[in-house]
Amino acid sequence: MQMGIEVPREQVSYAGPIRTYASSSFAERAWCETCGTAVWFADHEGDNAHLLELAPGLFDGFGGAKLARVVYADRAPSNVTLAGDLERVSKADYEARNLHVEDKP
Repeated sequence: MQMGIEVPREQVSYAGPIRTYASSSFAERAWCETCGTAVWFADHEGDNAHLLELAPGLFDGFGGAKLARVVYADRAPSNVTLAGDLERVSKADYEARNLHVEDKP
């Protein structure tokens, strides 16, 4: 399960040993080179290319962010339930609207 805080790229500044890795043809992941902490996930192209999805553990109290949706809700482990009035997006709906890496047969 992954959680992220979506923030426009232009609102984010950082200093220090951040490294990035092209995790697919359209996206990257970033981490701290010193401790290995995940920092962000981001698309290079498509409708979300202007956003960074920051790791919520970077901020006390998640930086005031609130959980808004559950993506791949139909694929969540049966023992995991996120309560509240959240948008629940299925695998099919998410992949119809967003760049994604295809499942391998």
